[in-house]
Amino acid sequence: MMSRIAMVTGAGSGVGRAATLALLADGWTVALVGRRREALEETIAEAGAGAKAEAFPADITDPEAVEALFAAVRARFGRLDLLFNNAGNNVPTTNFGDMTWAQWRHVIAVNLDGAFLCANAAFRMMRDQAPRGGRIINNGSISAHVPRPGSAAYTASKHAITGLTRTIALDGRAHDIACGQIDIGNAATPMTRRMTTGVPQADGSMKAEPTMDVESVGRTLVYMAGLPADANALFVTVMATNMPFVGRG
Repeated sequence: MMSRIAMVTGAGSGVGRAATLALLADGWTVALVGRRREALEETIAEAGAGAKAEAFPADITDPEAVEALFAAVRARFGRLDLLFNNAGNNVPTTNFGDMTWAQWRHVIAVNLDGAFLCANAAFRMMRDQAPRGGRIINNGSISAHVPRPGSAAYTASKHAITGLTRTIALDGRAHDIACGQIDIGNAATPMTRRMTTGVPQADGSMKAEPTMDVESVGRTLVYMAGLPADANALFVTVMATNMPFVGRG
């Protein structure tokens, strides 16, 4: 079987690291992307000897850096079968009236601009390679459905990712490119450690929330990535079973 080539952005920690480890365990060759080489190398080391993985440090908010990244991946592997468009960031909880332009841009630059740049470059690579086609999986969020208090920039970025997913899926049909979205709720990572001590609720209170093992995200991603070319998981939600998402509290 031909080697399957994947790229994971934000592969140095959290969801990106879990997804990378799961893909490697499933036999994929993975190009790890992130700002810090040392974090990417830590992920590769965790995968163990023999892992088919290589680090590609890059700033995904820089169009020239993204072009160079995809050129390097093309030169190294010859093709791309999967992009997990995962990199993201956030700012502390901030009431909308107090949110600054700098905070807004800090989030949108990675969560939306970076996601566009990587998906756009991956789309063109998949369209033009032979045999053509591939799969793009965007990291949405429970926030792509409902906001938390004080999360305007993050929530807006994830709603935008949903629009991006739908249009890529539509435009990709003619080129054998599938696009889906994974919406994650309360995976236990360093970014979500505060869930165990208390996060803002809609009623103004602070409450701890249940979390799930981040490895469950990796297993879900492997399922989505492994579907045959004629099938697509357009939207998949994987969440802590008892988190306050379904219901009225």
